[in-house]
Amino acid sequence: MMMRGTLLGFAAALALAAPAWSEDFRITMPAAGVDASTDGRVILVIAADSSKAPIAQVSADFDGAQVFGINVDGLKPGGSVSIGPETFGFPKPFLTAVPAGEYTVQAVLHKYQTFKLANGKTVKLPAARGAGQNWREEPGNIVSEPIKISFDPARPGTITVPLTKVLPPIAEPKDTEFVRHIKVRSDMLSKFWGTDVYIRGHVLVPRDFDRHPEARYPLAIYHGHFPENFNGFRTTPPDETAPCVPSARFGLPCYNRTEQQEAYDFHNSWVSDKFPRILIVEIDHSNPYYDDSYAVNSANLGPYGDAIMKEFLPALEAKFRGLGQGWARFTYGGSTGGWEALAVQLFYPDDFNGAFAACPDPVDFRAMTVFNLYDDKNAYWQQGPFGRTARPAHRNWLGQVSRTMADDNHLELVLGDKTRSGGQWDIWEAVYSPMGSDGYPQRIFDKRTGVIDPKVAAYWRENYDLVHIMKRDWAKLAPKVAGKIHLYVGDMDNYYLNNAVYLAEDFLKSAEPAANAEVKYGDRFEHCWNGDPNVSNALSRLRYNTMYMDKMLARMQATAPKGADLTSWRY
Repeated sequence: MMMRGTLLGFAAALALAAPAWSEDFRITMPAAGVDASTDGRVILVIAADSSKAPIAQVSADFDGAQVFGINVDGLKPGGSVSIGPETFGFPKPFLTAVPAGEYTVQAVLHKYQTFKLANGKTVKLPAARGAGQNWREEPGNIVSEPIKISFDPARPGTITVPLTKVLPPIAEPKDTEFVRHIKVRSDMLSKFWGTDVYIRGHVLVPRDFDRHPEARYPLAIYHGHFPENFNGFRTTPPDETAPCVPSARFGLPCYNRTEQQEAYDFHNSWVSDKFPRILIVEIDHSNPYYDDSYAVNSANLGPYGDAIMKEFLPALEAKFRGLGQGWARFTYGGSTGGWEALAVQLFYPDDFNGAFAACPDPVDFRAMTVFNLYDDKNAYWQQGPFGRTARPAHRNWLGQVSRTMADDNHLELVLGDKTRSGGQWDIWEAVYSPMGSDGYPQRIFDKRTGVIDPKVAAYWRENYDLVHIMKRDWAKLAPKVAGKIHLYVGDMDNYYLNNAVYLAEDFLKSAEPAANAEVKYGDRFEHCWNGDPNVSNALSRLRYNTMYMDKMLARMQATAPKGADLTSWRY
């Protein structure tokens, strides 16, 4: 059931010579209103469902739209590029395999910028322009209108899809009573990338922040994916007149109102007399590879870890009167943010007093979701002497699989070669891999076949496998992180992230000196369970900012050094 045949179909298509002719597509640039020369990736989407925009239907799941992608270099106004029989696609590998039918199509040109890196390499990548590396929305990208077509690969001819609209800039958010913003130029990252690089923060300040200039505040970093602003905080009750937006995942007909209610409830707690006065920040460290840097130093992304810790945080705590000491800093988050929370606690152990990591991305690469990065030969297939089984990539709480490892990665390869898709596997590769001779990340495995490169895997292990690093460096880490590590995950995590947490638990339970860590599992909970067994994921995912507050307060009270300020912020 799990073998979708993606690789089999791809291999079969390779074995057959592409026909000398077949119907193809020509994507055209506007004649005016665009740059004199444009580099990037042209993405063509073919959808069977005409009820919504084709670009909104791109997914690695079995019911996703058909996608093709091709690079352009120096495309001129009025110019064009062809998507033909040899252009690689997903889920069908070539146009000749797409069934004849009536479809809606849409195209996007995802623009690249040329970066001249400090090490002398030159790379072309999509700059972070305010949409969190969402190629559907990035300012400056050029999109077409959805067009209804009749397509038949068996007939000759060309279907023209004109790019018509340049996406406009996105305004930066404005300060309010509770949510303030900070933008810090990073000297470290600007040097690495050869251009100005900024880190932004969306800061939730306490009640009466401006009335208490004498107060100095603890800081919590809520790590996670790109935040367009501070999320989950609302000063007014839910809008009962707003049209309902259902959640298919949670089966709730008006989930937008649930989100609004939780955000308003958080506001009411935040301003109450009993709630502690602290700062919470969500960091925008979107970059040319992804919506998030993983908050660590990287050969390909640059020194984001040091830039956040040594440039951004000091500026934030100076502007918003943070205490600026490790005993008064905490970090938490889920998924990507969960991995980051644990990673920064380990990489900067004196600078944080606790990490609350929910459903973290793989913290042990022996369980890189469903395969062992070091012992297995192939990321896509379990191989036996006579047969093989596709490795799953996504399941629901009943174990029903919607896509495979090959599906995830073949879609990424269509959206961008050279680790430029902005997808999950590509960002792990960009963060964890050494840089290749061409300036782009070295592949951890062949993107088409899944064959793992053991030399690159060894580099991943020594630099970013968090359980391996804890084992290797425990004598030095233990005095600094004991009692600070908290891990939470559902045992039916959609992305199999519980597998690595099991291995982390094995180490933390047996570690000497004792880790005094907390590890909890949610029975039959999916991604991203964060520690509350009494409410559904639909609610608990909206409560990160209150979930761990009592534990943070208790930790500060127990570990603050003599003379530390435990009072100015308790008004």
